[in-house]
Amino acid sequence: MLKAQVLGRPAEDNALWVTADTGQGQTRLLLDCGARTLDTLPFAEVRAVDHVLFSHLHMDHVAGFDSLFRATFDLPGRENHVWGPPGTARILSHRFRGYWWNHAPELSGRWYVHDVDGREIRSFRFELREAFEVAHEESTRPVNGPLFTTPEVSVEAVPLRHQGVCLGYVVREPERVSVDPGALQTLGLRGGPWLAALKAGATGTLDVHGTPHDAEELRARLLRRQPGGSLAYLTDFLLDAAEQARLAPLLAGVGTLYAEAQYLPEDADLARRNDHTTATQVAALARAAGVGQLCLLHLSRRYRAQRWPEFLAAARAIFPATHFPAGWPDEGRG
Repeated sequence: MLKAQVLGRPAEDNALWVTADTGQGQTRLLLDCGARTLDTLPFAEVRAVDHVLFSHLHMDHVAGFDSLFRATFDLPGRENHVWGPPGTARILSHRFRGYWWNHAPELSGRWYVHDVDGREIRSFRFELREAFEVAHEESTRPVNGPLFTTPEVSVEAVPLRHQGVCLGYVVREPERVSVDPGALQTLGLRGGPWLAALKAGATGTLDVHGTPHDAEELRARLLRRQPGGSLAYLTDFLLDAAEQARLAPLLAGVGTLYAEAQYLPEDADLARRNDHTTATQVAALARAAGVGQLCLLHLSRRYRAQRWPEFLAAARAIFPATHFPAGWPDEGRG
């Protein structure tokens, strides 16, 4: 099950907390880390984050990193992974070294920071026992698929334009495979470890409680496949006609698009000058991509709270399945 929670308030720093849970394991993702965005998360959840994904390193997207770092700088037996556009490793190295690490040789924290430019990924390793003084260059590899994949989720990067490279992210669960209980009963079979083997792709003859069965035939009759959940997170980016045409196929069929809506349509010129979007532009992108829902976030603080409902009204005129995050003003509930 893929769950997402928008952190932060309207016209303040926002972030996205994502949990992918299969019942057998979890992957926790934090997309951006603005000021005070972690305040509503339990401390244990913050410490359990598996990957931090920055869209870019402007202050309103990274100002909360010290709170995260304080909770996770030294977790024995765990690796910390941070992803972001070019320059992320250089900028975070200053954050890592901005403290007095007089006990560093006794500690074992390890951080990997991955710079992604749309074509390749450069990975750097930082060791707490070295007081984070050295950026060890680990590897360089091309981007030819997901940035990473866990048993619960895969994450792809989408390069965006925001006065330089900014990254959007698409998060997808793997295909869900379930057993049709009615078909199992029709075949007169009982469950058991053989079902796990069948789901795992067993071939040839499968022993089912002492009776041989053809695995392919069982798979065709018993297993049902459904696509997993998916979401996309796009923030701080230029969105014109050319960019919409490029991005829509990359977002095709995504369950929920979480997208910045910095400006109202009347301020489209201002949005264009600052490489940001309007509520109507992201609604048009959601419609073109055929996403399931659009969630607006990262509103500009230039607008008073009384005007927040105008963002929804403008977006819904183009894409009706638009809403604000849970917990935002009542006028914003979809």
